[in-house]
Amino acid sequence: MQFNKLIEFRHSLYASFTRSPDALFEACDALLSHPTAQTFAELSLATCCRRRWPSLYAAFQDGAIDRTALRQTFISGTPAPAAGKRLLLGVDASAVLRPESPTARDRTYQYVHNLPDCTAPVAVGWSFSAVVVLPDPTSSWTYVLDQSRIPSDQSAGEIASEQLAALVPGLPVRPVLVGDRYYGSARFVRRTAEVACDKLLRVPGNRVFYRPAPPKTGRRGAPKKDGTPFRCRDKRTHGTPTQIWSGTDEHGQLIEVTAWANLHYKTSRSIPVTLIRVVRHGATDKKRDPRVSWFIWVGGDPIPLAEVWPTYRRRYGQEHGYRFDKQDLLWTEPRLRTPEQFQRWTDVMAAAHNQLVLARPLVEACRYPWEAQSRVATPRQVRRAMGRILAQLGTPAQPPQPRGKSPGRMPGVKATRVPRYPVVYKNTPKQRPASIRPG
Repeated sequence: MQFNKLIEFRHSLYASFTRSPDALFEACDALLSHPTAQTFAELSLATCCRRRWPSLYAAFQDGAIDRTALRQTFISGTPAPAAGKRLLLGVDASAVLRPESPTARDRTYQYVHNLPDCTAPVAVGWSFSAVVVLPDPTSSWTYVLDQSRIPSDQSAGEIASEQLAALVPGLPVRPVLVGDRYYGSARFVRRTAEVACDKLLRVPGNRVFYRPAPPKTGRRGAPKKDGTPFRCRDKRTHGTPTQIWSGTDEHGQLIEVTAWANLHYKTSRSIPVTLIRVVRHGATDKKRDPRVSWFIWVGGDPIPLAEVWPTYRRRYGQEHGYRFDKQDLLWTEPRLRTPEQFQRWTDVMAAAHNQLVLARPLVEACRYPWEAQSRVATPRQVRRAMGRILAQLGTPAQPPQPRGKSPGRMPGVKATRVPRYPVVYKNTPKQRPASIRPG
């Protein structure tokens, strides 16, 4: 059953490659089965790649992918959640740095994590928004539903809301979305209000919410649109909680969860949210391990308070998936010039990642002698064994057609200098009209 599902996935994937499909598909298979490749060109040395290394660059320069069909292919292979569990989606953005690529168009400044305090935490490159299915338990076994570049004229929240609007209607069940503090904003909540999914979003500790507006008094003047404020930092405004739960976490440390229902953002009065505070007494209370965390729940039936922290912790699996993509699947390695070319490479990389997930029950993981035999197999270990199963799966790609040597440039053609592009500053303040400028 799973074997046939993987074959159908591969044929559907091939059909979504609308131009240069054979070269793109062989590049995907090479990425899937050639774990010793350290550079983009070395993928051409894979056994399944019947084309030479220039064809790899030509495939992403001249190829085309129907991204709508690709999304449907990815949705068709979505792993089913475990019995009694809900389908959990994660949304996040990751940077592909290109600090020394002036010929790359539409680069923006990206935030760089985990740098020393004396180093400016910014670099230049592209950013990609990803919606993935999160594994249980937390690991790098994520399944990519969509990965789209964030252009300079849009924000990560705008792209994420567009992705969810395109993906969620095709999913077999109503999912739960988890996101970090960037997505716990009134703007993102408004943009995803019509998407049929529940949301557990982390919010900063300085947020202010409001209770429902009081009834009309009959006096003159506009009635109040908001009730009393709820300031996360001010305990005097919290009032009586709706629900309280206490227990222990996975390490046996005390954890307390408190919820206040029927609150709203001032700019999103029509969307009620449940504000949740999680206090973990075993945390170190450092920046990456806070003792007090705040969340909002937006959706249908409220989430049981005992499941709030375990559900959000599964979001860290997306970080593990990013690390596997960048370290093993060479996501940031190719020096492709245009953002469109790199989007094609990202789609091919995501297709290889998803095939590893689908092939996981079919392949006996290849473990090195020093790797633990009792632990759950990792995507890296399954990838080492993928060469054995590709021959059984077959390939829809056609063999290359030799065409002789290239004639080169035509006589008299002069090579022009490649255009250079400046770095785009996002959120640049708009200039005021000349009539109101000072002076």
